[in-house]
Amino acid sequence: MPESKWAALAGLGAALVAAATYVVQVPVPATRGYINLGDTLVIAWALAMGPSIGGFAGGVGSALADLIGGYPHWVPFTLVIKGIEGAIAGISGRRGRWIELLGAALAVGEMVLGYFVVETMLYGFGAALAELPGNLLQAASGLLVGIPLARALRRVVSTLTGESYVDNLLEALSES
Repeated sequence: MPESKWAALAGLGAALVAAATYVVQVPVPATRGYINLGDTLVIAWALAMGPSIGGFAGGVGSALADLIGGYPHWVPFTLVIKGIEGAIAGISGRRGRWIELLGAALAVGEMVLGYFVVETMLYGFGAALAELPGNLLQAASGLLVGIPLARALRRVVSTLTGESYVDNLLEALSES
């Protein structure tokens, strides 16, 4: 994929993830964090666009939402946790329904575990436990809405560009 197209898709994905994360926030006082809809876009964009774009969009978009949303102490953790989430989901994209479901489940599982570990280190086990239901809710929305949304995104991108992610991946691999 040309660098300009990669940059455009990664930047657009990061902006969409940031918006989905920032627009709907339910604060969790115990950890000074919040529940949001960002995982839906992280999973959808990663499954539709692949691991590098998904990882960038998930990490940068979510970290940007933390920064502008008043949670700067979470930025480095979010960058890593959500970046890994997007990369894991992106690896499983376009490999069949069950592989996508498994990859997305592993991705949101990494997100839940990652935040649980960081929250335990920063605020203690009790606070991390208080945040767990919110992270599980985000994970569920990421799976239930993100997977079908990824399929729709792939159709739209394919229609607009006349190309598909798989075609671009195969082309890039053959050039290596």
